[in-house]
Amino acid sequence: MMYSEKVMDHFSNPRNVGQIDNANAVGEVGNAKCGDIMKIYMDIQDDVIKDVKFKTFGCGAAIATSSMATEMVKGKTVDEALALTNKAVMEALDGLPKEKIHCSVLAEEAIQSAINDYRSKKGEVPLENNCDFCYKKCDNSDK
Repeated sequence: MMYSEKVMDHFSNPRNVGQIDNANAVGEVGNAKCGDIMKIYMDIQDDVIKDVKFKTFGCGAAIATSSMATEMVKGKTVDEALALTNKAVMEALDGLPKEKIHCSVLAEEAIQSAINDYRSKKGEVPLENNCDFCYKKCDNSDK
């Protein structure tokens, strides 16, 4: 299995690792098939992601996609972050092996989960997962 230089860099030197103690947005997702678990912490002020950190238990691709996804949403508005797709994360990493695509899906879902947590705490209705690609069975599996 070949990984791009960017994947190897984000695995070896992940950005934004850790947690935010007073995070006002926390999302956690996992994949039962491979055992990967991603937890995203955000500090959102005036609907702008001021800080974002992650903790990931998983393979190198899971760590790399978590790192890249947090880099891509830091400083963005909530709406801009919600537009992040697994495809964009993969492109930013110069691709992933086919069998590791699910890691980019988890990164997208973790960002969405944290933002939904933020929206819920504000009394807003959480948004439905609108992923383009997914291994798990969900309400979106026929789309």
